Amino acid sequence: MTYRAKIYVTLKPSILDPQGRTVERALSHLEHQNVEGVRIGKYVEMTLSGERGDVEAQVQQIAETVLSNPVMENVRWELTEA
Repeated sequence: MTYRAKIYVTLKPSILDPQGRTVERALSHLEHQNVEGVRIGKYVEMTLSGERGDVEAQVQQIAETVLSNPVMENVRWELTEA
């Protein structure tokens, strides 16, 4: 079976996000004063094949050890049939 993984990586709330802050300031200068708390993250999609249980374990490992830093970032993922 073939699966599509969608992986979302975001900074933990306690970590400062200078890129998000820059975007927030830019939006304010563009007259979007009601926008606040902008946080920037990463989104990764990949296609994997195999048994669902094996693919889930592989995506979990990739998400936690390759795509994110568990000290600074939260990671979540979704798996759907492709």
